[in-house]
Amino acid sequence: MNVDNAKSQMRKGMLEYCIMLLLSEEACYTSDIIARLKEANLLVVEGTLYPLLTRLKNDGVLSYEWRESTQGPPRKYYLLTPEGHSILTQLDLAWQEIESTVGNLKALKYGNPKY
Repeated sequence: MNVDNAKSQMRKGMLEYCIMLLLSEEACYTSDIIARLKEANLLVVEGTLYPLLTRLKNDGVLSYEWRESTQGPPRKYYLLTPEGHSILTQLDLAWQEIESTVGNLKALKYGNPKY
């Protein structure tokens, strides 16, 4: 098994969820999204982020608005749509289930069942 590949697949699987979490409170510019993900130790490059944001927008999860910038042309700020908030609520529940399942399996591994 290639551990690096497995770790990469795990990060990819939760990237959409993490982006939605970031955008649930306020609209963000792309470089702000990358910086916040980096602060959370989830490294993402623009080449990965832009197609994902476009797909989420096309799926109705995100929208965007143009804002004037003091440092050049207007910037595109992404935000969660009402549908995106609804999907995020469902993903929050799914994450809790995954977290619980993994926690239970780890507890069994170490001989300390949680149930």
